[in-house]
Amino acid sequence: MAITWTADLNTGIDVIDQQHQRIVEFINHLETAQLAKKMDAIKQVVEDCFDYTLSHFTFEESLQEEAGYLYCKPHKKVHELFIRRLSEYKERMDLGEDVGEELHQLLSRWLISHIKRDDADYVSAVKSNMITVIKEKEEKKETKSWFGRFFK
Repeated sequence: MAITWTADLNTGIDVIDQQHQRIVEFINHLETAQLAKKMDAIKQVVEDCFDYTLSHFTFEESLQEEAGYLYCKPHKKVHELFIRRLSEYKERMDLGEDVGEELHQLLSRWLISHIKRDDADYVSAVKSNMITVIKEKEEKKETKSWFGRFFK
């Protein structure tokens, strides 16, 4: 069953929400390829989803580290375990096993659960840090413009 993005999946961090929505697109493409029994398409979607998910996890973890999120290391461990699991599916698929439906179910369940539980936990720390960074940039900009008026 295709995943429909709903408001309760939004973290409120636009860039993260856009990345999550892209992963949902991959999962839905996997379902389409799996229903059509197109092994080449399934393999391509799995590869693309795997690569995109790796970069998403790296980005998400960097936001958490920058924000000083207390549970950054355990969150990263969850990501590592999931990537290991995905790698096992890729290996099975490379050996010719049809893992499309099984993988689709795993991805669908895991992503929704991960967003609603694990990701929801870091949102306040990251948002707070983002606000602080924006304020600091604005203050530097104001200081530069004030300073610049006297030393042009």
